Amino acid sequence: MNVSTGSATPVDVRCYMVTAGFDRSVPALAAQCAAAGAGIVQVRVKNVPARELLEATLAVAQAVEAANPATRVVVDDSVEVAAAAMRRGAHVHGVHVGQDDLPVPDVRALLGPEAIVGLTTGTLELIEKANEWSDLLTYVGAGPFRPTPTKDSGRSPIGVDGYPQLVAASRVPVVAIGDVRPEDAAALASTGVAGVALVRALARSRDPQRDVRQVVSAFDAVAAR
Repeated sequence: MNVSTGSATPVDVRCYMVTAGFDRSVPALAAQCAAAGAGIVQVRVKNVPARELLEATLAVAQAVEAANPATRVVVDDSVEVAAAAMRRGAHVHGVHVGQDDLPVPDVRALLGPEAIVGLTTGTLELIEKANEWSDLLTYVGAGPFRPTPTKDSGRSPIGVDGYPQLVAASRVPVVAIGDVRPEDAAALASTGVAGVALVRALARSRDPQRDVRQVVSAFDAVAAR
């Protein structure tokens, strides 16, 4: 599904790739996923200095732009790194922030009206809180779909049955995250979520391009019903 930034620029969130750390293989993997149709690549590298995160972001952005200029790149948590990359003219389009990061109004003010701004949620209470900033957000991430060692949010798993309520309550598109696998895409698309974010499923895939295409096709099939 295409969603809008603050300036109504369409963003495809059907298949949303999140990097699992950073090494030499990550830019190439991001490029493969972008070429296959992933609409967003999020650069997530935890517990590294800002300079290292910027270097990783620039490397991923360069690879993604070469593979598919339509794919957007966002940075996890670090508004300053996203801003620095955008100032350099890199193929970077915004940030995804958590509940403990800068408040959404400040993020939007710093990055401007064109930027993608995503926010982590996962409960009805957090969705309702995010609705206060619906005119500033591009999407909300909601998870975990199932328990995941990648990120311990402290929230209970949502499962397929939990998403319709969150989607109905949210004023912005919802992206499911939390150990989502390509084979989950059809069931999740049927709940009304705008897309799914995949981390380990793509990082460990033997054929990431096939998996991205499977996810995109699942959303297209549901949309065509």
